[in-house]
Amino acid sequence: MAATGSGAATPCAVPAGQAIAYIGLGANLGDSAETLRQALRELAAIPGIQDCVASPFYRTAPVDASGPDFVNAVARVATTLAPLALLDALQALELRHGRQRPYRNAPRTLDLDLLLYGDVRMDTPRLTLPHPRMRERAFVLAPLRDLAPGMTLDGAALDTFLARCGGQDIGILPGGDAPAPHR
Repeated sequence: MAATGSGAATPCAVPAGQAIAYIGLGANLGDSAETLRQALRELAAIPGIQDCVASPFYRTAPVDASGPDFVNAVARVATTLAPLALLDALQALELRHGRQRPYRNAPRTLDLDLLLYGDVRMDTPRLTLPHPRMRERAFVLAPLRDLAPGMTLDGAALDTFLARCGGQDIGILPGGDAPAPHR
């Protein structure tokens, strides 16, 4: 995987009309690992998404929130959906899993964040790319590194940002394997 200075990763070969996107997944209500497995299967079935591959699952303590520990992962997808169309699909998937937003950082049945979309940089009321807080979150950086070990963000290796997250409690979830890749 070649990296760019723009903050996003560019795959070596992407078919015309497709982009590589990275999606953060998290849950801390119910059977969180099973919720992520099901969400990954549903994500792979969305028209316009191909080659859905997920990182291992991580157990993480909440950051800037209270409640039970989270199960987190990152998925890499090839997509023909535009960034806002992909965001709409992710939010619809969250709703199908009972996602509610009673207050900022509330516990959640499923949280899906569009982290990176090719080299796209955008800042709109609905979507900022790259995700504005991804460089501060071990629960994003560690699984992202699993999927794209050579990736850089703004010219710095993912490990550089991970080192700045030293106080965040994170570990691989035993038995938390993601489903096999979907093509």
